Amino acid sequence: MAGHFEATPGGGAAVALDEVEISILRSLAVQLLELIGPGDQPAEGEDPLAALFAEGPSKPPTDPALARLFPDAYGGPGRPEVPEGAGAGKSEEEQELRERSAEFRRFTEMDLRTGKRDDALAVVRTLDALSPAQGGGAVLTLTGDECLSWLRSLNDLRLTIGTRLEVSDEDQGEEGSLYRLPDSDPRKPMVMAYLWLGALQESLVETLMP
Repeated sequence: MAGHFEATPGGGAAVALDEVEISILRSLAVQLLELIGPGDQPAEGEDPLAALFAEGPSKPPTDPALARLFPDAYGGPGRPEVPEGAGAGKSEEEQELRERSAEFRRFTEMDLRTGKRDDALAVVRTLDALSPAQGGGAVLTLTGDECLSWLRSLNDLRLTIGTRLEVSDEDQGEEGSLYRLPDSDPRKPMVMAYLWLGALQESLVETLMP
């Protein structure tokens, strides 16, 4: 089971983690929480109903990692390109997409942040609940709902680290540059974490597949 999730009764999963792996996962999840921010939880003394209808930001985050976690709904990579010869029509189309993205972000980003924060908190709490065995390792056993939180949070961690490392699709194959970094490269520890998180995520996905 070491380093590889296995299915448990009731739709959950379990994986054996050593002391170092537990520490790394918890540290990364805490850093993700700090990056995401507090979400839309009402402040002390604030009306919860008013907080429910609070509006979020209308502009994308300036931090590239946050922008990757909270991309524009309309626009950016993957949207249909407006033909070069469209002239003023192209500018109008781009302006419309920006306005639609701003409106969508204004009413959804706070909820998205709260969801991502809850998932990262689930990672921290399940790790904190472990009872280390002799040698410092432990078996992490997750319920079905906890598995989904872990999947989403592992994906968020990989997106964040990949953005910081400026990882491209070409870098990630077995022949990609990520696998050929020398030990002296200062990025090596973070690259190893990125690849390890990807393996954990893939293992959990395979475990949960019917």
